[in-house]
Amino acid sequence: MGYFIKFLTIISFDVFYIRVTRSTMMRYSLFFILLSFGLHALAQEAPKAEVTKADIKAQKKAQQMVYEGNTLLSNDKFTKAEMEYRKAISEQSDNIAGLYNLGNSYYKNGLYDEALLRQQEVLKHAQTKAQKHMAYHNIGNILMKNKKCKEAVSAYKDALRNDPSDDETRYNLVLAQDCAKKQEQQNKNDKNKDKKDQDKDKKDQNKDKDQQNKNDQNKDKKDQDKDQKNKDNKDQGKDKKDDQGKPKDDKKDQGKGDQQDQKNQQPPKPRQGQLSPQQIKNLLEAMNNQEQKVQKKINAEKQKGIKVKTDKDW
Repeated sequence: MGYFIKFLTIISFDVFYIRVTRSTMMRYSLFFILLSFGLHALAQEAPKAEVTKADIKAQKKAQQMVYEGNTLLSNDKFTKAEMEYRKAISEQSDNIAGLYNLGNSYYKNGLYDEALLRQQEVLKHAQTKAQKHMAYHNIGNILMKNKKCKEAVSAYKDALRNDPSDDETRYNLVLAQDCAKKQEQQNKNDKNKDKKDQDKDKKDQNKDKDQQNKNDQNKDKKDQDKDQKNKDNKDQGKDKKDDQGKPKDDKKDQGKGDQQDQKNQQPPKPRQGQLSPQQIKNLLEAMNNQEQKVQKKINAEKQKGIKVKTDKDW
């Protein structure tokens, strides 16, 4: 009885996989083939271990929940289907069909991280090559959606190791390899661009540093010139101070000098009883002018022919 329940779980898992990838007619045809094969295998195989009633009950319950989830998902009721799959996994943690179908539902709705987690759990509990092949194939698809082409190549190769006859996996592998090459080339281009940008930034930094050094040097020179000018002004101010540190009165000294020059330029005062040089000069000029007047008058009388009477003056 336990093996029969286990077979139903595998059938449910395979049926949903076929539902995703095949037409309706092929799905039901393959279902009956698998069912016949499964019944025949169960009739021939002897039980290897006893299954408890609790295990049988849990398997039945999980199987029913997986079936309900498949039905809901086929009607695009993702939220309710997810709930049924989760309940099935909670009831039986190693339920391959529940894990696999839940991962596919996440993938269909674009929840790639959650889908990847569920497919990895499938690999953890997978017992057949077919289960491993489908899990690796879906993992490759998820990685391609996440733009992880190199990792997808590895996943597709693992899928082909478990089923070398799958043409779809082989086709996806070629796409992943081409994508990985493009990404590798793009990474090289990005590194070269980053290196060029870094070199340019370094060159700009050096240029800015040189300009800053130049500006600092100019500023230091200006500061030195300013300090020297202040020092010169200070020294000049110091020269204008006397020995006691008090400022010299340049105006007073200048006045003294002007007075001294005026004093030197003034004519010497005449002594008492003597004519000064200026008075002598004035007297000589007056006598000279008087003589010229007299001479002029004599010359005028001579020209008229008039006898000039000279008065004696004694």
